[in-house]
Amino acid sequence: MAAPPGRTRRRTPPERTDRRSRPRLRSGRPTGPRSGRFRAARPAVAAAAALLGLLPLTACGGVSVADNRSGTFTTMGFGLGDAIATSRIDDARKALAPRGMDLQINEGAFDEQQFLSAVAAGDPPDVVNMDRSLIGGYAARGALLPLTDCLRKEHIDLGDYQRSAIAEATLDGAVYGMPDSFDSRILLMDASLLKKAGHDATDSDVDTSDWKQLRKLNLELKQQKGNKLTRLGFDPKIPEFFPMWARANGGSLISDDGRTAKLNSPRVVEALEMTSGLIRAQGGWGKFKALRDSFDQFGKANQFTKHQVGAYPMEDWYVAVLGDTSPQVQLGSGYIKDRKGKPVNYVSGTGWAVPKGSRHPEEACTFIKTMTSTRAWVKAAEAKAKDVRGRDAVYTGDYTGNLEADKIIESKVWKPSGNKAFDKATRQLYDIQAEGFAIPANAAGSEFKQAWQDACNRVLSGEQTPRQALDQAQREAQSALDIADQGRK
Repeated sequence: MAAPPGRTRRRTPPERTDRRSRPRLRSGRPTGPRSGRFRAARPAVAAAAALLGLLPLTACGGVSVADNRSGTFTTMGFGLGDAIATSRIDDARKALAPRGMDLQINEGAFDEQQFLSAVAAGDPPDVVNMDRSLIGGYAARGALLPLTDCLRKEHIDLGDYQRSAIAEATLDGAVYGMPDSFDSRILLMDASLLKKAGHDATDSDVDTSDWKQLRKLNLELKQQKGNKLTRLGFDPKIPEFFPMWARANGGSLISDDGRTAKLNSPRVVEALEMTSGLIRAQGGWGKFKALRDSFDQFGKANQFTKHQVGAYPMEDWYVAVLGDTSPQVQLGSGYIKDRKGKPVNYVSGTGWAVPKGSRHPEEACTFIKTMTSTRAWVKAAEAKAKDVRGRDAVYTGDYTGNLEADKIIESKVWKPSGNKAFDKATRQLYDIQAEGFAIPANAAGSEFKQAWQDACNRVLSGEQTPRQALDQAQREAQSALDIADQGRK
């Protein structure tokens, strides 16, 4: 599965989920699963200001990520965790060799402050892998180069890629990033727990379109001993999946053109009321988070083998994790559905972009074309499938953002394993991709994301009601958008 394709956090799922799914409690206040990113956001603002000439460059720390040797091609935000990464990097290295380039992978997760500091200092990497939701913001600040000429010279057809992934990296009609992963959301269920409660492990019994029924099921499945919560009933996965719940309720966090925040619209407020209510009904964020943080998410003693959660939406890569560590679990899977019963799939992922000041922009185009090509993805998936099957684990496919690659991987590389639960989940993940939506690209980038995630956290901590939190978030987000949009057409 596109489980962590290419970027460090995807290649090394434990590290990734430690950030995204294990929010830290600081000073009694919950922070979102991406809190690591946002703890870094404050200094990143200073770096961004430096980029705009508002601060002297010395204030940024002058981090160097480029290599001054003319024949060295450098990357940022990518890791070599598995065959999906190493196979494609081998291909990219071969593609760059005739140009006299020596490929240097600076392994590690994307760091906003380091990136902006490097760009401001005129010392950026040649190519960068980052969360696609951030690309619009960096493009608006002039930190990234449009790929218009790159796409033309390398004969890259955007129609070969997932439309939502391309849209997420497009600002003012120009594409700034090419998808390096495509993460779908799927409903995962502990079939044994549901059976004991008299339910089937299907999205008919765990019906996310029926919020009244979901609240009831949440109470049925949760478990506590004394004052301690010992099992989550239903985990809505907020703040990180909040855009999905807003969409499921017919709302949106931002206008389609990415210029107007809609964070305090009635449907968005209602979505936060419902999802935060699911957590409050289980004893509140403190107890909920304490149990969630105790999960051995990537080990054999994970939350499914220990029956610590009834059901929850999750990113596609976790099916692969379970197939690797716990193929014996009684897994149920289904679609997240909107209030009308239609599947809804919030997608995300990373993309490759070329920083302003890249010393080798033409070679960067060759690198990006190679890394995202059908040939490279299929070859890498074959290597990964061989590795997974060699460990008697279940290979659950790969989801790349490249339409042709996914089609070939699904039809020729992936094969039914005989494990009906995992085979069903894999089929569902391929089927759900067409329903994918992403937050529209916008010029505020990380500031916009921080606004809605902070709102969720204020509600979870009990500081504000959903209405109060989202009213504040609306003001913050719109202000960031208005500033970022200055100068745009």
